Amino acid sequence: MSLRLKLISALTTILVVAFISVSLFNYNVSRDSARDEIQHSALPLTRDNIYSEMQSGLMRPLFVSSLMANDIFLKDWVAEGETDVVKIMRYLGEIRDKYGFFTSFFVSAKTNDYYYYDGVLKTVSRHDRHDVWYYDFVDSGMSYDFDVDSNEAADDILTIFINHRVEDRAGNLLGVVGVGLKMDQVAGLLKTFTEKYSKNIFLVDPKGVVQAHTDKELIENLNINDVPGIGSIASDVLEMDRDNPALFKYKNGDETVHLTARFIPEFHWFLIVEQNESIAMKAARDNFIRTLSIGALATLLIILLSIVSINHFQGRLEVQANTDELTGVANRRSFEKRVDSAMTKCTKDGSPFSVVLLDIDGFKVVNDTCGHNEGDRVIKEVCTVINSSIRDSDLCARWGGDEFIILVHGDSEQAAIIAERIRESVEKTSVCAEMSDKNDGGIMVTVSCGVAQYVCGDSLDSLNLRADKAMYESKDQGKNRVVIA
Repeated sequence: MSLRLKLISALTTILVVAFISVSLFNYNVSRDSARDEIQHSALPLTRDNIYSEMQSGLMRPLFVSSLMANDIFLKDWVAEGETDVVKIMRYLGEIRDKYGFFTSFFVSAKTNDYYYYDGVLKTVSRHDRHDVWYYDFVDSGMSYDFDVDSNEAADDILTIFINHRVEDRAGNLLGVVGVGLKMDQVAGLLKTFTEKYSKNIFLVDPKGVVQAHTDKELIENLNINDVPGIGSIASDVLEMDRDNPALFKYKNGDETVHLTARFIPEFHWFLIVEQNESIAMKAARDNFIRTLSIGALATLLIILLSIVSINHFQGRLEVQANTDELTGVANRRSFEKRVDSAMTKCTKDGSPFSVVLLDIDGFKVVNDTCGHNEGDRVIKEVCTVINSSIRDSDLCARWGGDEFIILVHGDSEQAAIIAERIRESVEKTSVCAEMSDKNDGGIMVTVSCGVAQYVCGDSLDSLNLRADKAMYESKDQGKNRVVIA
């Protein structure tokens, strides 16, 4: 594995581990915070708000039934023998219409007649199961109560009756008066609470029977003692201290449900508010997923930027390590690598290659006459000529100072042809015209070239030594020529 790959792998691992660790830590903190908020803030606050709003909604009919129970008109009408039924009908009708109740009624203790806004509905009897509520309430001695029952005066529609005792000044029972709310109204109120607070809300009596619920089918038909999950804590809920609200928790399958209960003494019912932990945890889970997503995206971007940066700087380093700074051609290090590859290829399949070593003739004169800047320009121009004269498969490298070496894939004759092409092109180049005393417009630049072909057993040093001898032989013969070793 390369150093670059190791660096990127380490960076990726650090970032991924860091993001996941921070995300998990934040998720656990958020989850614990959400649980704590459910138990000590959200549920109690919701319970108390609902209690207050429910009191506002259901205390009004209780207040009205209390007023009716103490109404002088009603008591006088009973004392007068209940002779004018129209009066009581009109009275009950006005109560119903004025306050918008579903029904209003009066049951006489003397005649057992059940009066409502349309007249006499029936005569109550202990033998009629629909009238059990009346005798139970009278026997209880309570001033008032809430009772869920079907309304015989309105097609047996499920109704919450608010019953209140009517007594004369001596405390003798005159009857039971009251009003009724359609269960739809109470269910609508609970539904409003459910949607507003995103919690499950219902009312049960001291026996655990559901008395008010958003699902009307459950009213009077479901006992929380018989429901899996909540049934495991039902007895604790129903036996709780009625003066103080309480918090509970139970398992419903894989779900954890938090529950709070409060006894409503005005109704003699328990208000129960439930919340699934998973719903409350959704925000924490969503935040965890968002954090991971953002972390993954950030990690990916950082890795991509790191790869681009590393590749960029590695490329620059490789260029600096393998090219000559002045000319941009290969340096000795890069040339040696290519020669090693050429040697290996020659050993495998016999592919010949040669080297051309060339030196700029009279380069010292250029430096002395025109300055080093002009000398650098000459070196770059010669380098341009060389690159335009060799093939793509060949390689030019600056060997040092004003010396260049060329790797030619071919025998010495092919290398000599390329060297001659370079020599002719360089010969046509003149420099330093403005500073030269010559009438031809400048100092003529030429090159001396030595060519050597690789033979089995050669090293780069031995190959280069033969090319170097050939180059100096060229200089001895008058320069500006190509000599094959």
